Order: sequence, then structure tokens, then C-alpha cells
Amino acid sequence: MLEVIGHMGLPRCRRTRAAVTTLAALLMLGSCAEDGDARRPDTASAPAAPKARGTESVADYLHRVLPAGVSGTVIAARGDELAYCGGFGTADRASGTPASCGTVYDVMSITKQFTAAAILKLEVMGKLRVSDRISRFLGPVPEGKRDITIDQLLTHTSGLVEALGDDYQPVSRDELVRRAMASKPRSAPGAEFHYSNTGYSLLAVIVEKASGEGYEPFLARHLFSPAGMERTGYVLPRWPRNLIAVEYDSEGHSQGRPVDHPWAADGPYWHLRGNGGMLSTARDMFRWHRALLGDGVLPEEARRKLFAPRVQVPGLDGSYGYGWAVRETSAGRTVWHNGGNDWSLAYLSRSLRDGVLVHWVSNHAYRDGKWNLEDQAEELTQGIADRVRAARRGPL
Repeated sequence: MLEVIGHMGLPRCRRTRAAVTTLAALLMLGSCAEDGDARRPDTASAPAAPKARGTESVADYLHRVLPAGVSGTVIAARGDELAYCGGFGTADRASGTPASCGTVYDVMSITKQFTAAAILKLEVMGKLRVSDRISRFLGPVPEGKRDITIDQLLTHTSGLVEALGDDYQPVSRDELVRRAMASKPRSAPGAEFHYSNTGYSLLAVIVEKASGEGYEPFLARHLFSPAGMERTGYVLPRWPRNLIAVEYDSEGHSQGRPVDHPWAADGPYWHLRGNGGMLSTARDMFRWHRALLGDGVLPEEARRKLFAPRVQVPGLDGSYGYGWAVRETSAGRTVWHNGGNDWSLAYLSRSLRDGVLVHWVSNHAYRDGKWNLEDQAEELTQGIADRVRAARRGPL
């Protein structure tokens, strides 16, 4: 079962306005007309999973537990077999557009697993080693940061600060590197876990330096295209605007679409690039899961490195790997990550033993006095996984 630190009674962290509330911040915490019918998932485009006698379907479970007025999309699978996909509520209240499996959402800090996979892809290609010091790619590094390695950036043990500024502040790649090198360390390299969006932005810089390609073009060519993910990226997919979900704040006011915020022509500025802000659909996240079941994106050895528990996360019953949190459960090793901001929230969880995937994302995750999906994130994720397992027993 997934466990968030917030359920252990630790102090809540204020959510940032940024589009990538960190795993640490979320863990320290750990539309439609607002009526009962609004929360019923729209499953017209999703195949129904075989249902065992006496078990509750995913659709019925979601209808029972989701708060009235909340909106988003859920997808679940076992192995390469889709078990459920459906939207609930609306992607755009003004137009009445329902949320669906094809709705494009900001997946926020779930972006980090794409950055980590890109680094391992470059290692497979012989362009770098995760043991390399960052000075190999970032140029002169000041004393105190000279021992930082790519591995430490991946595992949040570099000692770098969590963030250097607002996600939407116009910051170039070179300026990000300069600011990161000038920042005061939180700890010595390799000494402690400190969740760092800055570190993952530096990983995106390393992807560019090692590959000779832009960050998003490299991901598109080496990760997304082999996985069949045509609806994932920053700007390259060129989605029709009406497919992108509008985000709503805790008072129900529209905050626009992710692409309405200040971005550079080729994607977000560098306080956000590489650590968050990626746009995707539920169907593409299923394709990502499916690609990670085989060798289409990464060979087996690289996938083992991706999911290996590497550093204990303080206050969490689990560890951090490369862009994934890792926990040993009764269902075997579970790898997962979340992402959030003041408006949206997303979870992606994969059981490595039986291949159960759960991904859900909400573009209206908080409503003052009515709901806060963080409070039921663990229960919701586990409840979906339980019903996927109950609906189809035995090997696929």
C-alpha cells in the first residue's frame, strides 16, 4: 500500500504556485456542475475489465468514493492489458468539455521519471555514466560542488536547493546552471536526501550536453516515439487547445491551461524544465507503462537501475530510485511518483511483480471546505489497484 508522510502526522508544507509541487512537499502533506452525477466516470472509450462475481468494478468504486464536483481521468492496467480508462467531471467547465482518456494534463513532477530514463538511455548509448561528476558536462564547478555526480542528482542527494525561483520566471539554460553553481548547498554531496527540482533541471541540461539535442527532442526521439507516445511533451505534439484541461483553484476559479502560463517558444523556462511541466494523456501514460515492461525504451539492466531503491527518504516507508519512489509491499516492489500544484494533483503507481498500473490526475484537486484529494490519494490509488487485481485473477 502506498504511504504518504502526511498520513503520519508530520507538518504540512505550503503548496507552491508552481506546476511541480515536489514529492517531498506532497509527502509532507504526505469542472462540472457540483452534483452527484458529475463525478460518474465517462468510460465510453475504455474496455471493461472482466469482473469477478461479488467484486466492485473500478468504475463503481470511483463513483462511490470521488467527491462530487471533482474532475480528472483515471487509467488502470495489469501488464499490457488495459483494465479501465475513464474521465470524471469536466476538462473545461466553460465549454462543458468532459474529461476523458484523451484529455491532455500537466503531469507535473511525474516528469522526473522521463528525465531519469533519458539519462539511462544516454548511458546505454555510451554518452555518459551515472557515476560521472557533473563537471564533465556543466563546465567549471565551484569547490563544494565538485564531487556531485549524476547519480546524486537522480537520487536527490546532491545537496542542491529545492528550487531557485518561480517556475515561470524567464531563465535560460546557462543562467540556471550559473545560479545552481552559486547557490548555497543544503548538505555535502551524497550526505543527505533533499528533494531538488533544481537537480532535475540540471539533469535536463546534461541530457542536452551529452546528446547534442534539445531536451524535449531527445525524449521524443528516444523515449516517446519508441513507446508510441504521440501526445506527450512540452510543445512538439501541438495538441488542439481544446484537448488541454483547464486547471481550477480551491475556490473553483479557472487558472487557465498549463500552456497559458509564461513559457519559452520551445517549452517551459529552466526552473521548470526537466523536473516538471510535461503534458500527457492517460492513454500515453499507459503506453509508457507498457514500454517499461519490455526492452522497447530501455534494456532490462537499465530498467533495473531505474527502479532500484537507492536512498531512504526521511519520514517515508520507502526509498527513492531514479525518478521513482520505491516501496516493498505485500504485492511486491511498487514504484510510484506524484506531482501537484495549487490546482492539480497526479499519481502514477506500478507494481513490478504483477504489472498493475494505476494513474490518475485531477485538474481540480482542491475545493475549500469540500474536498482535498491529497487526503485520500493513498486510499484512492490502492483502491483502484485492488479492484484491478480482483477483477482478473491469475496470469494474463
